[in-house]
Order: sequence, then C-alpha cells, then structure tokens
Amino acid sequence: MAGLLDVRSYPDVLRAFRWDALWELFDGDRDRLNLAHECVDRHVGRGPALRIKFDDGRSETHSFRDLAAWSSRFANLIARRGVERGDRVAVMLDPSLPFYGAVFGAVKRGAIAVPLFTLFGPDGVAARVEDCRPKLLLVEQDAPRWRAIFPNLDVLSVDDLVPRLADEPDRYAPDTAANDLAVFQYTSGTTRARPAAIRHTHRSVVTLMVGALYGVGLERGDRYFCPSSPAWGHGLWHGTIAPLALGIPVGAYSGKFQGTRMIEALAEFEITNVAAAPTVFRMLRQAGFSADAARTIRKLSFTGEPMDGDTFEWLERTLGFPPCGMYGSTEVGVVVVNYPGFSGHEVRPGALGKPAPGWEVAVVGDDGAVLGPGRPGEISVRRKGEWFPLKDRGWVDADGYFHHSGRSDDVIISAGWTMSAVEIEEVLRKHPDVRDAAVVGIADAGRGHVPKAFLASDRRDAAFAGEIQEFVKARLSRHEYPRLVEILDELPKTPAGKTDRNALRGRRASDAGGSAGQTSSA
Repeated sequence: MAGLLDVRSYPDVLRAFRWDALWELFDGDRDRLNLAHECVDRHVGRGPALRIKFDDGRSETHSFRDLAAWSSRFANLIARRGVERGDRVAVMLDPSLPFYGAVFGAVKRGAIAVPLFTLFGPDGVAARVEDCRPKLLLVEQDAPRWRAIFPNLDVLSVDDLVPRLADEPDRYAPDTAANDLAVFQYTSGTTRARPAAIRHTHRSVVTLMVGALYGVGLERGDRYFCPSSPAWGHGLWHGTIAPLALGIPVGAYSGKFQGTRMIEALAEFEITNVAAAPTVFRMLRQAGFSADAARTIRKLSFTGEPMDGDTFEWLERTLGFPPCGMYGSTEVGVVVVNYPGFSGHEVRPGALGKPAPGWEVAVVGDDGAVLGPGRPGEISVRRKGEWFPLKDRGWVDADGYFHHSGRSDDVIISAGWTMSAVEIEEVLRKHPDVRDAAVVGIADAGRGHVPKAFLASDRRDAAFAGEIQEFVKARLSRHEYPRLVEILDELPKTPAGKTDRNALRGRRASDAGGSAGQTSSA
C-alpha cells in the first residue's frame, strides 16, 4: 500500500487511511518518541528548516542543522541550570532561531515548552506563570524588569543566553516516552477566569498529521508559509510542528503584521502553500495582493474563524482555485477539512468541509441525539464511545458538509485570535472607576467579531473609553482588549442575579440612553 504522503485523491484517502499508518511517518513508536527529534534532528542535511520574514523587511533562513545544533546547546545549558524532566520552560519570543531553538531544546531535555505571546502585559504573563510554575523564563530583552516581577523565577534574555550557548555541546540525545508531556499551549478559549493550559504529549505530533495532511495539504516539496504567531495553536501546531515533522521548512512572520511585508515574503520565498486566519487574507487584499503576487501559490487554507463570502470569492478569483477551511479544537485537533491539493473533493463556499479521515463528526441535540441534515445543534466528535462537544453551534447539509453557526460559550474569536471574555472582564474590574464589567463578542465586518465591554461606572467623560482600552492593553495583551466600550449605570441581570449576556448581545446603540456611548479602536 502506498504511504499516506503518496495518496492525493479524496476517494483514495477514505479507502487508505488508518490511524496506525500515521506512526509510519516517524522514527519513534508508542513507547519511545521525542517531538524535537521528529521535527528537527532526523532532518539534518535536508536544507532549510526556517524561513522568517521580519517586520523591518529583513529575512533569515536557517537549516535543520542550525536548528538541531542551537536546540541541543540550549538543552545542555538548561540541564546545567537545574531544569529537570517535566519542568516547564516558558519562551516569550517572536519567531526567530532562539524561539524555535529554545522550544525544541526544552522538549529535547524532556522539559515542557510553554510558548508565551510577546504582547502579553504583566498581568497576562503572571496568570500563566502562576498556573504552570516554570523553572525558566526566556525573554527577548529587559530581563531585570521581569526578574523584579518574578523574583523567584530564573529569567534569561536572548542577550544573556547567546554567549552562554557557545561553550555548550551541539549534540543532545533525547530520552522521552511518547506519553510524556512536551508542550503546554495556553488558550483563552475558556469561560474560566484564568487562562487554561492544554497539555500535549510527544505523541500529539501523530494525531496532528490529520490536520497537516488533509487540512493544510502539506506534501513533499511544499514551500510553506503561515504568519500566525507560534504562541497560539494555529501558529504552533500547523505553522511550526506540522511542517517540520514532515521535513518541510517553516515559513514564519516575526513582528507587527504588515500585509505588504507578507506579500514580499510570498514572492521572496516562492511560497506554494499558505495557511492563515481569514483576517490575514482581508489585510492582504487591502495591501494590494494580486494574481501576479499569487502566481506560485497552489494551496491555501484558513482556520480560526469562518471566512466571509466577499473574501472567499476574491481569493477564488485571485488564486484561480477556492480557499480551503478546516475546523477543530485545541483539545481534539482538526476534525473537519477541505482536502487542499486533493482531487475528487469539492470545496463549497460557506461550508467548513467534511469530516477528516479517522474522525466521526456529527451535529448533536441537547438530548445527545444525532440530528439530521439542516437541523442546528452542537458540533461534536465521537471519542471513546461518546459525543464530545466542540462548543460550536452548526448544522450539516444533505451532502455531509458541515456549517458553522457561532460559538456556544463566551469565547470571542476576533481576527483569528481566541479571547476569553472572562479574562478581559477580570482586568477591567481592576480599574478604580469600574464597578462591574461584562464583555461580549459583537459582529464586525473586518475581524469577524470584536470584544465589546459594558461597564458599570459613574464616569461619563469622552476620554474614559480610550483610557479603559489602554488599561487592558498594558495589563493583559496588546491584542486582547475591548475595541468597543459602552458605559451603563448598572449591568442587566437575570432573575438568578447573573449578568444577562444575552441582553447585552442584543443591545443596540439606540438603547444606550444616558451612557457615554461606544468607541472603537484600530
């Protein structure tokens, strides 16, 4: 039987796929497996591993040999600094050789890599540090500031680190079990008050291949680019680990996103396969992305949020083929795909796609029964004999295509970022002029949804909304803040005394009455 990498038609995939075959893609087995070896060391000699475009226009390319040596030196260094198997190593860097080297070096050591978003403020970092208790925090610069915030934590900056690596051996032999923990990936996709770490083992790379092969369409010879930050799920798993595990170079963007810079990267690196959030493609359109700029692209996928019809149609006209969505969750993986680059599958505008091979997916009602075509319910996947809800509403059509109808909880997906309304509220309530706060997602043409904050406050001055936005940016994250703010005397409550979020979601600007109104910020 041909290997899974050789099967390129949708009907053949359905016949040929078996979970056991995914293990054939790796050196390790169900007992001994190391994520860093599978993504880096076994590909030494195969050429580039990293192609990085920076927001200042620079580009860097690093080979698998470079990455293997850097990550091994880091593994040896942290071992000497007392990092043991199972300890957490937090890495708060933008895409760069040090970022990838530190993540994979920690994994080689048998420690747990914890990527953190570089735009987090002190509150955002503290919430995650308090949760995972890392042994080491690696930052770009300003280590004294972070040491003052976390006096009991070993903090290193890149400037501190690089000279110390020079004397370390460039080889490290990993020794981990497939079920050992390898990565903590934080997501705001929760209604909990604190960020939740999804715990991934080394064997997670095996299940990841379903999304890599059938959601992103990765295959030998691809020149791949994913601008999503590797501090988040899409950029980490589909932008980094998936291509490297197959010996395909990462194409990454580092720094503040600019559509013109990404267009430059696509041409410079002669990219053939692109994966990004729909917002990125809207920004590329605004930046002048054209059929000429797309001439080398053969596959394009999106995830993180539904794609609006205008962007879908523009991409199809520009590329000459339709963009392919994929859908899943951080906890489960990709379960619905559009098979980019595969013959025999029709991509339908507005649909998420069809179930990925190996997964049983259905729309389930409140009573746990599978619903028929056209009936809305909870998109769910079958695991261990039970339906596991993915916290999204949807429906399936008569031809088996799944369609998205919105989130089932208070998670807000904006421009591909997953945000927790509860986490934003927690910071808002720290402001001395805010008595109470509630955050909901509001539809937005450019970003899909944006967080809107409703505040109970006596402040009514015009500057208050902007002050609130900067307050959240400084403490939580530069991207995770309310882009709309409305001031109320009191928040509406349910009979049980809870904040009535449904009333807030249905509130119109004309309902504002004596409020300070609304404001938006780019």
